[in-house]
Amino acid sequence: MYTERLVGFYQTKREEILHTIRLLVEDETPSDDKARLDAFAQVLAKRYAAVGFQTDIIPNADRGNHLRAVFNKAAYVTDPSAKPALILCHFDTVWPVGSLATHPCRIDEQGWAYGPGIFDMQASLALVEFVIHGVQEMGLRLPRPVVLLATSDEEVGSHTSQQLIEYEARQAAYVLVMESPLPGGVIKTARKGTGHFEVDITGRAAHAGVEPEKGISAIQELAHQILALHSLTDMEVGTTVNVGVVSGGTRSNVVAPNAKAVIDVRSWTAEEMERVRHAIRELKPVLPGAKIVTHDGGGRPPLEHKVTEGLFKQAQAIGKKIGLDLKEGATGGGSDGNLTGALGIPTLDGLGVPGHGAHADHEHIEVDQIAGRLALLTGLLMELNV
Repeated sequence: MYTERLVGFYQTKREEILHTIRLLVEDETPSDDKARLDAFAQVLAKRYAAVGFQTDIIPNADRGNHLRAVFNKAAYVTDPSAKPALILCHFDTVWPVGSLATHPCRIDEQGWAYGPGIFDMQASLALVEFVIHGVQEMGLRLPRPVVLLATSDEEVGSHTSQQLIEYEARQAAYVLVMESPLPGGVIKTARKGTGHFEVDITGRAAHAGVEPEKGISAIQELAHQILALHSLTDMEVGTTVNVGVVSGGTRSNVVAPNAKAVIDVRSWTAEEMERVRHAIRELKPVLPGAKIVTHDGGGRPPLEHKVTEGLFKQAQAIGKKIGLDLKEGATGGGSDGNLTGALGIPTLDGLGVPGHGAHADHEHIEVDQIAGRLALLTGLLMELNV
């Protein structure tokens, strides 16, 4: 069985893989630096082309360019006309340029490799490259083509890549999302949906000491609305509504003519998200004369278990063949898997290298887990049946 060879093969590639990961991490790519993102997309395109992908840079005027790559070599793909496997990656990070000065790439005595964005998710970009190495060097034949999307704006909401992701997902048999796993290498089979809203309050200014009765305090109205908004939280079903930023008023001796709140909403189901969205749209003023305008800033729909459970059961069986005892879990954060899952496309998330500390000072991957994750990705591409 080919599965018996996978881990050992990828262990022989350890130093080459680590070198590649380091090169990618040290080429800093914050989400707001288009020049760096565009250059990085070209670097990725050359690397993936070198292992047999057909690559296309997708221009993006608003943020960094995106990359689409297809592996469909007749010698290694049994049915080139089959619906492809779609792999989703992103190459933007939350780390500003210069972070390497304080967070250099290094491997500690535990065998943990550190670096800005290494866990979320530059190491995964290397996994995709080396899984294609493995397929070819071991003489394997994939049942279907592989399409990779590497996007430049996941960390800031995927606004410029969402349409592209959804288009490719609709053409695909299933989607594998190379985001970082939960602690212990746990696969993500559910993610909360996210919503972003603003509430603008208009009142009427007046002198707070001379004629306060002529004013309408937008801040007072906002206080009422904050209580109403937080009352939409339902912890029993996992729905949270958080007013995270408030602003308003002009001076302490002026009745506030305006105020604003910025709101974060999270839920496990589309139905709950719609309940909260409707309630926010229908907010009514408490104070006579106050006016409320709400703004829906979009977000990501939930990744619900019903679109992941089939793939996960198969992944567990594949994992056992290569010595992995895969577990599943859920998270409140969103990813591009939320977008594909909402379309009903079978999706599996959290397939990156185990580690910890995404976006944090201790961000790292566990080096001894790299070979296992590459073996798993190979097995998924070889055996998933949808």
